[in-house]
Amino acid sequence: MDRNAQSGGLGPRHDASSRIQKPESAADRLAALKARVAAAVGSAKAKGGLNTPLHPALADLNAPLKPGDSLRSALGQRPTTADTAKTAKGRPAGLSATTQDGQRTNPYLDTGSAPAGKAREPRQLIFNQKGKYIQQANALRRQAALEEMKKRIAEQARKAGLEEDRAAEKAFVVEAPPDLEWWDEGLVDGKDYSNIPESIKLSTSDSIITVYIQHPVAIEPPQDKLAPEPKPMYLTPKEQQKLRRQRRMMELKEKQAKIRLGLEPAPPPKVKKSNLMRVLGEEAVKDPTAVEARVNREIAERYNKHMQANEERKLTKEQRHEKIAANQAKDAAKGIHVAVFKIGSLVNGQHRYKININATQNGLGGVCIMHPKFSLVIVEGGEHSVNNYKKLMLRRIDWTESLPPRDRDAASAGGPAAGRDWLKSEDENGQLKDLSANKCVLVFEGETKAPAFKKWGSKVCETDAEAREFLSQRKMENFWTQAKSIPM
Repeated sequence: MDRNAQSGGLGPRHDASSRIQKPESAADRLAALKARVAAAVGSAKAKGGLNTPLHPALADLNAPLKPGDSLRSALGQRPTTADTAKTAKGRPAGLSATTQDGQRTNPYLDTGSAPAGKAREPRQLIFNQKGKYIQQANALRRQAALEEMKKRIAEQARKAGLEEDRAAEKAFVVEAPPDLEWWDEGLVDGKDYSNIPESIKLSTSDSIITVYIQHPVAIEPPQDKLAPEPKPMYLTPKEQQKLRRQRRMMELKEKQAKIRLGLEPAPPPKVKKSNLMRVLGEEAVKDPTAVEARVNREIAERYNKHMQANEERKLTKEQRHEKIAANQAKDAAKGIHVAVFKIGSLVNGQHRYKININATQNGLGGVCIMHPKFSLVIVEGGEHSVNNYKKLMLRRIDWTESLPPRDRDAASAGGPAAGRDWLKSEDENGQLKDLSANKCVLVFEGETKAPAFKKWGSKVCETDAEAREFLSQRKMENFWTQAKSIPM
């Protein structure tokens, strides 16, 4: 298809007439482009088309091009902000655009104010974080509270300053000296210094000044007895083995030296069944039965000697008691500790027995007060003994256990439960009482200056007044009040 036969359009022309030279200026280029567009539109009208009128933007395509028009204005497009700024850049502010007919007024130009150098941009949405205004409100409240506190403190300081000033005024008033100072009362005979030096008591019988020198009694500081003893340095197993090996080597060398000098006889060979043939070779071959009996006899002798040495080192029953008592006294000398326990019920006889026997064995003093509502146990003694008793009361004894009395006749004949139904483990029908809710609670634990009880004992009190009266003699009635306030 021949390109020259194509209808006119907006594209470039390829005929010989369309091959023109390059325009020399921008105005010539715009004029050529506008002429080409007008020719294309005219050819479209000549062909008929859909008989539609031209767009208003193309209405002035046939208008002659002016020297000051740009390419956008030639094509009927709106000038952009950049073009407007570029056009107005070389023209002073407040002047209207110039046309062929002359100057015309621009209705959109505000001559009263300077033109904006930058186009208005749409405002973007800014979202606030959650809790932003709540934090600002809390900060304002804290600031207000701080200011209020500062005002209140300043007001109090102002009032206190006034009172301090008044007290200072009183302090500046110098009091008159006394007739006789307190440090001279034992040296001056009289109530004033008027008869000095005749009234001075220096050589009289009632004078406080003598020829003897009085030294104060040295008192040991109380914290020294509470200081823990220094612990020995512990060695690792390898270090212990090394020391034992060195010690035994030195003992063996010393023993060998004594044997060489004739100070000690040589020990007999230590014959065992494992070294029987090596030590007694010829004898074992001649009479093996006699040698084996001899070896068994020596082994038994060595064993008996070892057991006898152990028995000699073992402490007797009295010595063990003395040693335990000495340790308990040494523990109590460091400080007297007190522990108070509240028990819901002591109807079980085994519970009462364990409370009494353990207090006695640990060398504790105190009392067990049995009451219809609850029981109170007060113990005092050394720290180690009190800790053992705490483990008994709070861990070892099962307070919910209910057992019948072992000997019904002995229980009915005497003891704390005699004649008191609330201390018996069985009710009127012979059924065991329910102790599922029974427990022991630690009411108080601390130290005291001196023991209040000489030994351990028990007390049955039917009323609160009787219990308070008994404890008031030891100044411990507050323990009863404190125990009553603790729920069980």
